[in-house]
Amino acid sequence: MFPSFLSRNKTPETPEPAPAPAKAAAAPHPLDGLTGGAFSAATSGERAAKVREWLATNPGAEQLQEVFKELSARDKGAAKAIRERIEELRRAKGQEAISAEWADKAGKLLAASKLNIADALAWQRDAAKAGAPLSKEPLTSLKAQLAERVKTIEDLQHRVQVQREAAVLLAQRVEVLSTKSYKDAQAADSALAADVQHWQDQAASLESDASWSSVEARYPTMLETSKSQLLVVWEAFQSALQQTLKAAEDAQAPLPAVPVWADELRAARGLPTEAELAAARAAAKPAGKPAADPQEAKRAKQAVQEALKKLQEQTAEGHGKGASGAAQQLRAVLKQHGKQIDAELESQVNAALIAAGELEGWQRWSADKVREELLAKAQGLLARPEGQELGGRKLQEALRQLREDWKKADQSGPTNHALWKKFDDACNAAYKHVEVWLAKVREEGAQHRAEREALIAELKAWTQAHNASTEWKAMQRDLFQFGDRWRASGHVGEKAYAELQAAWKAAHHEASAPLHTAQKTSIARREAMIAQATELAAAPHLNIDAVRELQRQWQTEAQGVPMDRRHEQKLWDAFRKPLDEAFARKTQQRERVAQQLSARDQAVLDASKALEAANHSGDAQQIQNAIEALQQALKAQREQAPATSEAVSAPAAAHAPVEAVAEEAAPAAEASAAESSAAEEGAEAVEAPVPAPAAPAPKPVIAQRSGDDRPGMKRDAPVAAGRGGKPGDRRDGRDGRDSRGPRGDRNERRGDDRFGRGDRFDRAPREDRGPRLGDAAFRAQRDALDHAQAALRKLASQAHGQALTQMMEAWNKRDASLLPPAQELGRMAGTVRATWGQAIAAPAAGDAREALLRLEMAAEVPTPADHIDARRALQLQLLTRRNDPSPQETWQQDVAKVLQSGSDDASARRLQNALKSLLKK
Repeated sequence: MFPSFLSRNKTPETPEPAPAPAKAAAAPHPLDGLTGGAFSAATSGERAAKVREWLATNPGAEQLQEVFKELSARDKGAAKAIRERIEELRRAKGQEAISAEWADKAGKLLAASKLNIADALAWQRDAAKAGAPLSKEPLTSLKAQLAERVKTIEDLQHRVQVQREAAVLLAQRVEVLSTKSYKDAQAADSALAADVQHWQDQAASLESDASWSSVEARYPTMLETSKSQLLVVWEAFQSALQQTLKAAEDAQAPLPAVPVWADELRAARGLPTEAELAAARAAAKPAGKPAADPQEAKRAKQAVQEALKKLQEQTAEGHGKGASGAAQQLRAVLKQHGKQIDAELESQVNAALIAAGELEGWQRWSADKVREELLAKAQGLLARPEGQELGGRKLQEALRQLREDWKKADQSGPTNHALWKKFDDACNAAYKHVEVWLAKVREEGAQHRAEREALIAELKAWTQAHNASTEWKAMQRDLFQFGDRWRASGHVGEKAYAELQAAWKAAHHEASAPLHTAQKTSIARREAMIAQATELAAAPHLNIDAVRELQRQWQTEAQGVPMDRRHEQKLWDAFRKPLDEAFARKTQQRERVAQQLSARDQAVLDASKALEAANHSGDAQQIQNAIEALQQALKAQREQAPATSEAVSAPAAAHAPVEAVAEEAAPAAEASAAESSAAEEGAEAVEAPVPAPAAPAPKPVIAQRSGDDRPGMKRDAPVAAGRGGKPGDRRDGRDGRDSRGPRGDRNERRGDDRFGRGDRFDRAPREDRGPRLGDAAFRAQRDALDHAQAALRKLASQAHGQALTQMMEAWNKRDASLLPPAQELGRMAGTVRATWGQAIAAPAAGDAREALLRLEMAAEVPTPADHIDARRALQLQLLTRRNDPSPQETWQQDVAKVLQSGSDDASARRLQNALKSLLKK
């Protein structure tokens, strides 16, 4: 735009180098043929398209790495797709590794003969956590296979429960048939036998299932128990039914033990039933029975009822041995008191004895069945499949339980020596494994005993090595480690453990004795500190330095000697409690002093609150009035102070109030300086009551732009530029000699000694501002004044913005009457407003672009982006016009030029932004 001016700011032009001759056509890149021309493409878009086409051919990982290395140096955007493909392959490779790992784990689970449901469910959960692709093959099919296996196992377990319920129902059917006619039982025998056989077939199918080994351990036991109980009841039913049928055919055959069937056979043979026999026996008793003593009859009846109740309980619970014993006791009671009971109770006794006899018969019949079951269990201890073998302890307990059960079976029926021989051989064969386990346990016990004895010896050696040590924390840590090692040692016998435990306690007590002694000494010192803290807290004035020193001593003691955490916490609570109470009392005293406001403080507080309320009102005049009221309150509190300080008791004010004020309030810096000055003046007034002379009026300070006002120099002589001379020379250049003469002469001329006050230090005495404000009042008035100034500035800014808006409206409408008054626009001469009004009233003419740029430069506000180049050009022009006034000096004339031109939104916005800053200056 200005070539002659711009050429000055450029560096000297140098001749441009001659263009190099055109190079020969560049050789094609070696990878260009592989990528289909991606390297020779002219633009980045073409290269990216070529790369995408090449990636569609699924190149190998090595080719991707090679092409990415070359292309990323030329075009990172085009190489981005290759980098994503490399990362995708890397992720896929990681997914394949994870998939292979979890597929191997699933294969092991499926190949195992016993599958734990929890392990199968944990596989799926852990695989998902590890990020394995469960939705892809082969994990999808493996997951389905595991789910199918788990479902099969759960179905088997459910079927076992169903079989148990079915066995209970079949046993109930057998019991119901024993209460009916034997002919009904004979009719239902075939159907019941088929149901029992069907139940056995289903149980056998469950046990032969391939997944039976994966069923939980309690389900096979449940099925085996149900099977044994059902077979015992069924075989007893069959035996009783066959005996009943033989007795029906042969009148000499014995009657069955089932009461209903026996009565039916008696009736068929023409014999009386048990009920008729009982009635006959009752009728056969002599009618003239002698009257018995009522008290004895009552005691007899009570004894028989107790024995009867016990027999009924044993019979209901199915205890054959207990029922037999209870029946014998009942018969013994009847021998003694049978003549003194009534007929009803006698019939109840007979029924209970019959029921007990029936139960005893059932137990006798099933004794051999129980023995056979025990024999099968003993033989099955060593015939368990792989993975289900019992451990040594469990095998020992199982053998002990089997032998106890055999003893009970012998007590309920006659002994079977053949079965006992087989049972004993099976138990002895299984006990050989128990002996191997016991030998191993004894060997491990001896090893563990040796380890514990070595640990005790190590603890004793440690005690000798650390006998004189005072590193209590390290000792306590080592003792804790010894205790952990002792608890983690292996198992030994009870007798050996008792001996070793006694030796260990003695060694540990000896090792911890120095630490316990140090802890007792530390407790004594801490208790002394607690007493000292209580004494300090009880003092009328809390000594902060002593408290800090005592706390430091406590911390040193706590860090030096470790103790039990609970005991140490109790001591610490006892130590800090009196100090906390003392500080709480001090805080309460400080709060009470802060609440006791004087009348003048209250007046200042009220005025401050009124000013805060005025700040929120948004009324500038109200804020000014509130500020004046606050100033009046502050001035009134100064005027209310005594005119002189002789009435104030200086010694009293110097003793009691000083400590209270120093402790209870934080004085401001200005008030403390004023108070110290007032105290000095008060002390002088007490010593010398003669009033001080009035302070001389301060001399006016006259600013001088030129001349030398140093001592010994003429004021009309110009000041030399710089100090001049060599380093070390005096200011007057007299070889180190001062023209002002010796220091003593200067002091005499000044009328002051070295430390005195001369005329130069004389100043008027400070005004007596009276007692200072309290902390609350001082802060309240300070904050209120700050808020008031901020509110006034905000209101002034709002008013200034409204004035500028009116000015823009007047310019837009070319109406000078809408121009705001000069006092609303800011600090400027009244003629400026008149000039602006004339410019607005005149017809629009002229170009205001340069004027707007000058206004923006004067206001130091940014210029729109469209006019940045014009502003820079104008700045360069202004640098060449050294004698022209700057934009800061001509901004009012520039505003008039802008107002004389035509108005538009962009120009109005730029003018308003510039005037916001200029009218505030």
